[in-house]
Amino acid sequence: MRERLLRWETILLVLCVVVFTWGSATTAGFGEADNISFLLLDYTEVALLALALLPIILTGQIDLSVASILGFCSALTGVLWDAGMSFETIVPIVVVAGAVLGSLNATLIVRFGLPALAVTIGTLGLYRGLAYVLLGDRAVTGFPDAYRPLVTDTVPGTFLPYATVLVIIVGVLAAVVVHYTPFGRSLYAIGLGEQTARFSGIRVQRVRFVLYIVSGALCAVASLVYTLRYNSARADNAAGLELVAVAAVLLGGVSIFGGRGAVVGVVSALLLMAGLRNVLFLNDITNEIQNVINGLLLIISVLVPVIANLLRGKRHPMPAEQRGQPPPEETPQDPVAATAVHGSPEEDQR
Repeated sequence: MRERLLRWETILLVLCVVVFTWGSATTAGFGEADNISFLLLDYTEVALLALALLPIILTGQIDLSVASILGFCSALTGVLWDAGMSFETIVPIVVVAGAVLGSLNATLIVRFGLPALAVTIGTLGLYRGLAYVLLGDRAVTGFPDAYRPLVTDTVPGTFLPYATVLVIIVGVLAAVVVHYTPFGRSLYAIGLGEQTARFSGIRVQRVRFVLYIVSGALCAVASLVYTLRYNSARADNAAGLELVAVAAVLLGGVSIFGGRGAVVGVVSALLLMAGLRNVLFLNDITNEIQNVINGLLLIISVLVPVIANLLRGKRHPMPAEQRGQPPPEETPQDPVAATAVHGSPEEDQR
């Protein structure tokens, strides 16, 4: 599995080099430091949403409400700022609000056992509707100039925006947690087999609940970045951005069925998509064409692993004597001993 993942990540890195080289050679201004800075800043919110989605998809779940949580939190920021509240007070309130919306998703999915796809499609509309209830069609502007440079300005002596530094920090933390901690290993275990993970002592429900709360909080942070970057709080902020984030995660090699993927693959996919979008933008390609390309990338990201599995099956066919044979029976484990060591599945459900 690790070798296959490495090959796909290598392909993504090669494609990134191709796109950036092609853009520098064919598009005036693409390789300039100011444009690279703009390119990175332009994908900040997508990157934060993708990093929020990554661990959820690793467990075989989905959250299509991420952009709507961002929009709601942006509208809440506008309402609180319009009411005269200081920005320092607004920030923790908005982050908590995002976590609360994430916990509502978690309650419906984990506690009530509803399908994540259906629930988050519903909350996608619900949270966006609540954003319009809060703010209507108006825009709130005039946010403090002291905070905007923390998003839009670059680190002195570099072309890296401060917002990109935030993404790098979140990405490194995500990589450490996902790849180097027992909690991260539990994500892969759940994605590969929920029941097996339960019998291994993993608190599946607790893990998923935490993931949706963290996702909501990270979406709230993305909303603050978005609002300050555009100096505008609107109910329709980031509308449709959830599909771009999903495309980035799947294109990065994360299986839609869970259990496979890596942070470096998602980061590579984000760089590839950002570079391609910037080249199209500089060549005056319309947003409609860009949306078509995003849709194609999403389809390709789902098709590639399926085709790879088919080709792998042709190269390594099952021996004739094994065809049609049932899998060997596992040695039954003493249920009392298993419960004593790991805890029972019923205990996890409680």
